[in-house]
Amino acid sequence: MVKGSDADRYLDRLPGKIVAVLVYGPDQGLVTERAERLIRTVVPDIRDPFRVSEIEGASLLEDKARLGAEAAALSFSGGRRVVRVRSAGNPVGPIFESYLDQPTGDALIVTEGGDLAKNSSLRQAFEEAQNAAAIPCYPDTPDSVAQLFEHALREQRIQVSPDAVMEAVPLLGGDRGTIRRQIEKLVLYANEAGRVEVSDIRAIIGDESEARIEEACDAAGEGDPRNLDKALERLWSAGVSPVAVLRLAIGHFQRIALLMAATAGGESVEAAAKRLRPPIHFTRMASLRNQLRLWNMDKLGEALDRLLQTEGLCKSTAVPAEAACGEALFQVAALARLPS
Repeated sequence: MVKGSDADRYLDRLPGKIVAVLVYGPDQGLVTERAERLIRTVVPDIRDPFRVSEIEGASLLEDKARLGAEAAALSFSGGRRVVRVRSAGNPVGPIFESYLDQPTGDALIVTEGGDLAKNSSLRQAFEEAQNAAAIPCYPDTPDSVAQLFEHALREQRIQVSPDAVMEAVPLLGGDRGTIRRQIEKLVLYANEAGRVEVSDIRAIIGDESEARIEEACDAAGEGDPRNLDKALERLWSAGVSPVAVLRLAIGHFQRIALLMAATAGGESVEAAAKRLRPPIHFTRMASLRNQLRLWNMDKLGEALDRLLQTEGLCKSTAVPAEAACGEALFQVAALARLPS
């Protein structure tokens, strides 16, 4: 197994004997980034249909010979091929173990997995084979986020003040895919000025994303699928992490429960809302009152269970996080419209 701290150096010098690499871990943005980096060591265009074959992990269970067949296939345009296996899990471990015992062709197999346990059969197949490697992908630490942030801006010849770095790190979070998208937005914003300051960080990746998440939470809480769809589209376009959306949604419905308990005791919505930390902005009060009319404790419990389960799913498996998050919020919106 390749240590997480050595992963980038290993990718720069992939040994020639390696025919297959498993990239796995809780940070799915980093899994995708490293998988695509591996593919580019063989094929410049990762979307080249003649040299890159994509397979869903579950489909290998239906056709166990497919992995070997794809690895042995020749490219119509010439050159070495890549077989990219997405969303691989433990059930396909024996298939990879068998393939690695007797590999066919010269294609590089790049396999993407979720947060696999140490005793995972898929991890063991790659870690125990002499011709394969397993690369873990864990969320970035604050120090590594700062380094990544400064390096990415420096590559674009954009200066960044130390204060701006300190401001950016907690807002960027730990998911590599989200970090990259936020940096891309900053680069576009700061391209002419050539410098990023604290005010730029706050304008581009500060309160804006939280406000957009609140729009989605309110739409779900009001049972409004049309506005929820629009809010989610804006969130994904802005590169907001689905896990961040789910966490704020969980907090939102927990606050609804607190307000419901307070108002049941005779307190006004406004007075109860003022005691919440952080406080609810006055522009959301009309939506909040409407949500309190639609929900009861039983429905809130069901909504929170679904959101918590989805957060765990997004953090521990290779499911498409945006799709899973959206589905959970639409289910919550449907709950809002059920009779209380």
